Amino acid sequence: MNAYALLGIKLIGVSFGSMAVGLLFMGLGRKVTARIQRRMGPPFYQSFIDVIKCFTKTSITHNFVMDLGIIMALGGLIATAFFIPFANFSILGSSSVVIVLYLMSIGYLGMAMGVSASGNPNATIGISRALALMMGYEIPFVMVIMAMLITYNSSDLLTYAVAQSNGIGSWHIWKYPLGFIAVEIAFQAMVGEAPYDHMIAPAEIASGPMVELSGKYLGIGFLLHAVQLYVETGLIVNLFLGGASSWYVMLVKMFAVYFTTLSINAVMARYRIEQGIRHLWIWAGSFGLLQLIYTRIWG
Repeated sequence: MNAYALLGIKLIGVSFGSMAVGLLFMGLGRKVTARIQRRMGPPFYQSFIDVIKCFTKTSITHNFVMDLGIIMALGGLIATAFFIPFANFSILGSSSVVIVLYLMSIGYLGMAMGVSASGNPNATIGISRALALMMGYEIPFVMVIMAMLITYNSSDLLTYAVAQSNGIGSWHIWKYPLGFIAVEIAFQAMVGEAPYDHMIAPAEIASGPMVELSGKYLGIGFLLHAVQLYVETGLIVNLFLGGASSWYVMLVKMFAVYFTTLSINAVMARYRIEQGIRHLWIWAGSFGLLQLIYTRIWG
């Protein structure tokens, strides 16, 4: 088979695979949250059913910019998934964390452009909150990445994962404990879970960015969040939890990261937007900065 055709098949496989993994995590997450709150909850495959139903419903769009923004958001995150090593294998052979952070921002900004073009004030409020929150979690995350760049003189995620392949004692969670705490706090805000779920805030702004999404657009919104879960949990596993030598170990580690977030979400109340940003800067920012200083001075 032609090498380019084979690469194309692999890229398509990663695209749909990342969506499937993310939707599975979303379904399991709803089940876990329900059990923590002493409810039964929906079946674990409910997220797949929701997406299928969305794509069978009538869709309403306001203009070309809204269409372009939603597609740009999903495309940006799928492109990011190509650079996330899965079971110590990168489909493109290169997994620069700098490229990952850049492409992730394209996905978020595409969503902002799309839903803001709808003209609904609730959507605009939700996006403004999301973009403000980005200032709170992106800076601590970048500081932790800088600490690893100093240590390895490389931005390659595969390099980080292979360096942790000598057992649990070699994981970066022990070498960069403050950085891991900072990233975990930031991850809570990245996926929009309590106490940082300001951008959706159903009781305040009618789910914010999602309010104008219907039919296939709402389905794409579900897929967007699914790929986001795949990318960000995979990123944390490769950065701190040793990557994985097999696909099932990788999935277990990724869900373990998400499970921690769900456990906090199930018992925490929402901060106000200014409280959330302040909390991220004070705690995630402080831990990230201390890790960077320690790594720079003492290695």
